[in-house]
Amino acid sequence: DTATTEIYTSLFVGSVRCVQETALRQLPKAKVGFFPTPIHLLKNLTAELKGPCVYMKRDDLSGAGMGGNKVRKLEFLLGDALKKGCDTVITGGALQSNHSRQTAGAAAQVGLKCHLLLGGQEPDIPDGNLLLDKVFGAEIHYCGENRKGESLEDLYKELQASGRKPYLIPYGGSNVVGAYGYAEAFCEIMEYFDQKNIPLDAIVVASSSAGTQAGLIAAAEITKKKVRIVGIKIDRAEPKSRPYEELLKNLAVDTAASLGYELRKDIEPEVNGNYLGEGYGVMGKLEQEAIHLLGTKEGIVVDPVYTGRAMGGLIDMVRKKEFGDAKNIIYIHTGGFPAVFAYKSEILT
Repeated sequence: DTATTEIYTSLFVGSVRCVQETALRQLPKAKVGFFPTPIHLLKNLTAELKGPCVYMKRDDLSGAGMGGNKVRKLEFLLGDALKKGCDTVITGGALQSNHSRQTAGAAAQVGLKCHLLLGGQEPDIPDGNLLLDKVFGAEIHYCGENRKGESLEDLYKELQASGRKPYLIPYGGSNVVGAYGYAEAFCEIMEYFDQKNIPLDAIVVASSSAGTQAGLIAAAEITKKKVRIVGIKIDRAEPKSRPYEELLKNLAVDTAASLGYELRKDIEPEVNGNYLGEGYGVMGKLEQEAIHLLGTKEGIVVDPVYTGRAMGGLIDMVRKKEFGDAKNIIYIHTGGFPAVFAYKSEILT
């Protein structure tokens, strides 16, 4: 029953098989996704780029709320919420937030009320992710310039005072509990390549709220796998905020520590900030080319904000031979295709 929480024992991958049970332990988990997600070679894109073999991890097909990377995080986050007896989840993001859409869909699946704090103003006719938020029954609070859930704590207290039992999910679902999802994803990836005896050189993923890349880094360090993990940065840092790389490293360290592992002190997360363009959510030539190239060569949709920018970065890095002598790299498709419909004119320009 997907509306219940199960105790789930997770195994980290050592070589070809799962050989060592670690302190991912017995964690509460709400089964709202379809895992493991597929992995396949992008044959036509690989031929076009004339570089390493480019594989894709299809987390856009993960399940709840039309899928995406947040479903992995939400399995652990909603499992925690249900274990604690909560009846409501609250989170926030931009008006076309993929995270918020997936949270709304997953919350509906397990029977929790969902409140979303979204940046911007209510449009006359919602489309893209916002339309789906409404379809999934979320209660939406429009927050103007605040697009990262800046008022989550206030709403939490308000709901608590009204008699609800809320569970606060941070921006992007990016805390230690959420990062467990991508520790497991790393294991799925490595098991696939180990079983096929294909050496994997690099993993490339969009990096914005840190949780996805932090989970990958923590698992790579724990399993001692020598795989380059490249985060393509999607958003500029907020004024006066700590450096993104510091936040990412701290979350990776904390995630591993919560599993009983101490990471080495000299880890340096790789974050490529060369593809920020005109800023968050502003589509440029990089994203346009990625959308059209993936569409025409592979029949795959990437979105204008996250996956299009990250795939555009990967394409540029391959062309510039920034993966050196790597033979095989994998791109994690983190979803987001509903946002395509909110960027119709930019995509067709």
